[in-house]
Amino acid sequence: MIYMIICFHVKYKCLLFVNTKKLEVSAVNIAILGFGTVGSGVYKIIKNAKRQAQNLHVKHILIRKNKKPDLPEMTDSIDEILNDQDVDVVVEVIGGIEPAHQYIVDALKHHKHVITANKAVIAQYMDEFTRVAAQNDAKFYFESSVGGGIPWIQGLERALRVDDVNKIQGIFNGTSNFILDQMHRTGKPFNEVLMEAQQLGYAEADPSADIDGLDVANKLCISVDIAYDLFIKPTEELPIFGIRNITEDDMTHFDKLGMTIKLMGKSHQRGHEFDYMVEPTLYYGDTLEAHTRDNYNLISLIGETIGTLKFMGQGAGQLPTANAVIQDILDIFQGKEHLKREFKSTFKFQPNLTRNNYIVRSEIDCSQLFGDYAPELRGDYLVVHDIPVGEMHQKMRRVLQRDETAFMASLPTKKGGAEKW
Repeated sequence: MIYMIICFHVKYKCLLFVNTKKLEVSAVNIAILGFGTVGSGVYKIIKNAKRQAQNLHVKHILIRKNKKPDLPEMTDSIDEILNDQDVDVVVEVIGGIEPAHQYIVDALKHHKHVITANKAVIAQYMDEFTRVAAQNDAKFYFESSVGGGIPWIQGLERALRVDDVNKIQGIFNGTSNFILDQMHRTGKPFNEVLMEAQQLGYAEADPSADIDGLDVANKLCISVDIAYDLFIKPTEELPIFGIRNITEDDMTHFDKLGMTIKLMGKSHQRGHEFDYMVEPTLYYGDTLEAHTRDNYNLISLIGETIGTLKFMGQGAGQLPTANAVIQDILDIFQGKEHLKREFKSTFKFQPNLTRNNYIVRSEIDCSQLFGDYAPELRGDYLVVHDIPVGEMHQKMRRVLQRDETAFMASLPTKKGGAEKW
């Protein structure tokens, strides 16, 4: 179709008639690697596209070998996708480390932009993906990997344009939050609520990553990488303690104290050092953390001038996560640059950068182990005062060797470290 633009030329006081072709925005061709919860969600949003997503088109869907294709876009050949010059974006939602890692690298080397929701592979290889993307004039975006549909990474990057971020903390895992919230509100035991979470699709058949804090560790590593411009992998040396051992008696005790427990990822930066921890943490009932229910996430940062920012929403689920994937695709083709990452920071990991008070439950007498930190026995629980975080986690590993049912949680404090209870 031909359109005519009519312009009035001011100098010559006449009308100019210019013929031009209709401007059309060509479709963005997408290949989806994996067709599970998130992959099918991306497909669903694009097929029912509204607003700016109407220019997106799914050209390929990678499925497992020997799986019967249900849709015309489905293929079991990664090479078909990589060698298709019409494919603009590869969306990796396979999950796990391999073959996801190799597929992402190969796609970037074929000059295709890559979007992924796979926090495990990003936490392990963010530096490599960033480097390969830059070398091949491609973009590597991953908003959906942390916080699902919450624009957490975008918010963090925006704060970093102006501020140093000195603290990150958050409820990063919707499954663990659902379990703790249901135990708190219903009094049901851990295993029963875990089964409910699995039936609702919140927890996998093997829930270890969620309940042992590994999923939080991956998401916190990604956040720390961005906030401090460094690269840190989740390893066994990092202070990580999950919720596997919490009991309904623990929940009742904490409730009597006016506290609610959450599985938190936390990091602080001071000078040229930073720390990192994943641990159950108690909050008073008047805090936003205490009122974050069901499978919701709440992630916060503290910047030097912006102060505290909190981001809350559904941190998991098919459509919220798929929505974040679509947002990344649109960012690329609307020229919205994300924060450049160089990983040149000289910050050093210091596990004992901060100190906390803790509450410990164990069948063994731990008083001597924590003897340097004014241990105080209160009923079935031991309160440990003002102990460096890294040292606390090391000592709890020793406790677990003798009592595999032991549990600990970080206590809230007033200014000056005085406990409220």
